[in-house]
Parts: sequence; structure tokens; C-alpha cells
Amino acid sequence: MFTGKYNFAEKTVEIKSIYPKTHEYCIGYVSDKPVDFVVEIDGEDITKEKEITREEYEFEKKPVPDYSEGVYEATAVYRKIAEKMPEFDSFVFHGSVIAVDGEGYLFTAKSGTGKSTHTRLWRDYFGERAVMVNDDKPILKVTDKGVIAYGTPYNGKHRLGSNISVSLKAICILERGEKNEIVRINKSDAYAMLLQQVYRPKDSLQMAKTLRLIDEMADSVRIYRLACNMDIEAAKVAYSAMKE
Repeated sequence: MFTGKYNFAEKTVEIKSIYPKTHEYCIGYVSDKPVDFVVEIDGEDITKEKEITREEYEFEKKPVPDYSEGVYEATAVYRKIAEKMPEFDSFVFHGSVIAVDGEGYLFTAKSGTGKSTHTRLWRDYFGERAVMVNDDKPILKVTDKGVIAYGTPYNGKHRLGSNISVSLKAICILERGEKNEIVRINKSDAYAMLLQQVYRPKDSLQMAKTLRLIDEMADSVRIYRLACNMDIEAAKVAYSAMKE
């Protein structure tokens, strides 16, 4: 059994795992603070994760990847953390968060649309002013002063992210387009995508809390829809609109 304590969105999680892979992932998030909750993995959790992965890839008609047991376990760990986070007014969200001058911008879209490509354009355009917070599964915390985006070690296949937190200034739903055009949209127009991209807990009480948090987030953060052609001008167009 491998054990370690790590910080996720200001909460210390003690992780007990069979394999060391999770602890390799989380090396930059080690915490010495009192434990808020414990996540422990067994063989059944790993088997369940394999089944979930197989169903997802078969649904998308893609070859099922040949991951190691350690990778499946690492995913199972984050799933258990995601199940717990609504208790702390937080949730895991599928998107790419980048900060410019310390302010966070979250990009989300259907799989394969180009979230990571778009935030790479921001890094190219802004240089050192831009910092990746998390390129895949950040944790968002809803507070009475707005939404905070946290980096996590689960930051995508290119491992782009930082152990930092930033105030979330805007959310942008990406779509492919021939021209770069951005418009502000209301909560009702964005809600289906927000619900699709949030981690949805199995526990009914946690799910109810998550729905409330999505509502509060959509009321406190401006939301946009961006049609973009992946030219670097897309970064300029998006930032100019969302910054204002």
C-alpha cells in the first residue's frame, strides 16, 4: 500500500493506493496540513474504472487503450475525489483554464474541438503573461465572491498545469468556425454544455449540490461562445471580448 497527503483545491486528501502511479502524478501537490478526507483504492475500484473506460471508448467507436493498472487506479482516485468535492462547494470540470495577468479564463467544448489548441494560441500570443492552470480537469470552487479555478495534477496528456489558483473571469464554449467571432450568451444557452462538462456524482445529494453550484457559477461568471479557426487571431479576439 502506498500512502501520501496532497492538496486539492485547498483540501488535504490522504490517498492510499495499491500502485505508486497516483503518487507520481501528485508529487507537486504534497501537503503537510491536517487531512480533510481519505481516498482508498482496492481492486474492485480498478476493475470498475476499466469497465467505464471500455464503455466510453466503445461508445465513441475508438480502440480501447491498453493502460496499466496504475493508470486506471490514478483515474479511480480522482473519480473518488470528484465525488467528494461538492461537500466543499467545489467540483471537477472538463475544460482548459489559462490565466493572463493573474485572471483565469476557462475554455470548454465537445471532445476534439480544440480546447488545448486554443489555449496554446493564448500562450503563443501572450508569452510570459499567460500561465496554464490546468489543461483538462481543473477544480472550480464557487464562493460568495466569485469562482476560483484550481490547478490539479490531472491536467491532460501533455501535463500542462500549475499548482496555483486564480479567480475565474469568464467561461468560453468553443466551436469550430471559418471566422473568429465571439458573443456573450446567457445561462440558459450555456447550461446544457456546463452540465455535460461537469463531473456528475453518483450520490443523489452530491449531484443536487453540484446542480446548485453550476447555477451559482453561471450567475456569477460571464459566459461566451467563440467560433474560431485556430489562427492566432482567435486568441486576440477571445481575450479582447472577455477582458472587457
